[in-house]
Amino acid sequence: MKILVLHGPNLNLFGRREPHIYGTTTLAQINEQLSTLAAELGVTLTTLQSNHEGALIDFLHEHIDTSDGAIVNPAGLTQHGVPLHDAIKAMPFPVIEVHMSNIAAREAWRHHSIISPAVKGTIQGLGRHSYLQGLRAIVDIVRDSQALLAAERKS
Repeated sequence: MKILVLHGPNLNLFGRREPHIYGTTTLAQINEQLSTLAAELGVTLTTLQSNHEGALIDFLHEHIDTSDGAIVNPAGLTQHGVPLHDAIKAMPFPVIEVHMSNIAAREAWRHHSIISPAVKGTIQGLGRHSYLQGLRAIVDIVRDSQALLAAERKS
């Protein structure tokens, strides 16, 4: 099983940017923890962090036929990333949206996610654990879907 992990704009600054909100865990540490969990779950991860929406969209397009699911932290694109929303909707695989902080508990303009209607579900407010729970969730969702397909083929 191949899972994509997309990190949006400014997330390369995790550990330095507003540690009172995002904590001191760096993006490299998050990716390392995700890789460890992926190995335990028996899945392969392909990750990308970009400060450019087009690069995130290109990454999804590049992997449209070779991936089983994705987790995405759209960061600053959460409220305004219409092209990213559209790209996620075009994917044939499920996507989970994750956020380190609870966006509903922050500034009013952060409360609405334009990405949420395009994804299977959202996990937020758990710090680095949002990513780890997102990976667990997407793997379970894909496995459930694969099991259902296998059962239907036997019928």
